[in-house]
Amino acid sequence: MSSSTEPLLNTGEMDSNMDPTRKQSLDVMDSDTEDKLVDETNIEELVKELPQATDRTVQFLDNLLAVLPNRWRNWIVRTIFTLLMVGSFGLIIYWGPLPLMIVTLLVQVKCFQEIISIGYSVYRVHGLPWFRSLSWYMLIASNYFFYGESLVDYISFFYKNMNFIKPLLTYHRFISFSLYVVGFIWFVLSLVKKYYLRQFSLFAWTHVTLLIVVTQSYLIIQNMFEGLIWFIVPVSMIVINDVMAYLFGFFFGKTPLIKLSPKKTWEGFIGGGLATVVLGMIISHVLCQYEFFICPIEYYDTADWTFRCEPSKLFQLTEYELPEALRLIFKVTGLPQTYMMYPFVLHSLALSLFSSIIGPFGGFFASGFKRAFKIKDFGDVIPGHGGLVDRFDCQYLMASFVNVYISSFIRAPNPAKIIHMIHQLKPEDQVNVFNLLSEYLNSTMTGV
Repeated sequence: MSSSTEPLLNTGEMDSNMDPTRKQSLDVMDSDTEDKLVDETNIEELVKELPQATDRTVQFLDNLLAVLPNRWRNWIVRTIFTLLMVGSFGLIIYWGPLPLMIVTLLVQVKCFQEIISIGYSVYRVHGLPWFRSLSWYMLIASNYFFYGESLVDYISFFYKNMNFIKPLLTYHRFISFSLYVVGFIWFVLSLVKKYYLRQFSLFAWTHVTLLIVVTQSYLIIQNMFEGLIWFIVPVSMIVINDVMAYLFGFFFGKTPLIKLSPKKTWEGFIGGGLATVVLGMIISHVLCQYEFFICPIEYYDTADWTFRCEPSKLFQLTEYELPEALRLIFKVTGLPQTYMMYPFVLHSLALSLFSSIIGPFGGFFASGFKRAFKIKDFGDVIPGHGGLVDRFDCQYLMASFVNVYISSFIRAPNPAKIIHMIHQLKPEDQVNVFNLLSEYLNSTMTGV
């Protein structure tokens, strides 16, 4: 990371190799008077250095696709790399929850880098020491705050002897606050009179990026702890909606959907939504049959990479009756009037409807952001697709909904976590909890 932390500080080499006209434009901007932000007319010129997605892949494949029209070449490249991403996703799931969490954190870091790089390109704060480093420091501090307190409880399920981190857990919030105060003082001390507005704009940019990226990745991992199915199904629904909307729009799209994203069509939006609902229910039904996907993380056995738990009622086949009007019709036709279904499949309907109706607005938001800064993509990591933000813009919005949905309609008190919290108490407090619980149970059993 060291090679990318301070590139805006050393501008001599960049200036020497820059087009003279463009260098003059940037020099004029750098010599602006105090507290003047960049002119919007300069944005397109400023972001030219940012990497943008292309259809270029390996030389062999490029030569093979060179004879095709651009539209079909893009379609094939996108399809190939979509299949590669789906295959890689499946392989990571097979390795278990810990690799999934690590990949989520790596994606978070890359998304942060892609968004923050746009800010640096637009505001161009030259000669300011450690400003990029400050942004990365704030990323580390934010991750420590979000993950430190919550995930230590869960990590203890993997590694039982965690006494050495008890001080970090006990004083976690104070340490987190201290880290932020250090960053805050660092920012204030780095202020330079000529660049006040630009520096405060970048400081706000950093905070908004942290809010979007770190908070949502934290919620994604929180969802995993409820069971991998709460991560896999929502992610799959967003992928299905994205892919099917693209295919329906590619082959049948004629009616524009929204000005922010001219390539989106009503045909793609509706076709993708219907496919998401149907395929989402099928995927949910299949995953409900395997403990690997439905068991909470605390039941994960690191020795043999398996889950062992008693499925909750949410993942047990339940008999449902059809509505009265349908029962009458089915009775006349001799068809069964009840059906067996996992309750989770019904919940998956809410997830699929959100991912197909509301989820795309995450993509529209990203499209508007890119249009505001005159860029086509957030990066060029994935040929035919762009940067990671281009692929995860809807996932972050979905993560928030799933977490809220679990908290509102699904989650019940976790006995394992309560026991772990009791272990943190002093012996005399543990005895008091035991006595209070015994009194309550005795009164409940005797009906007093």
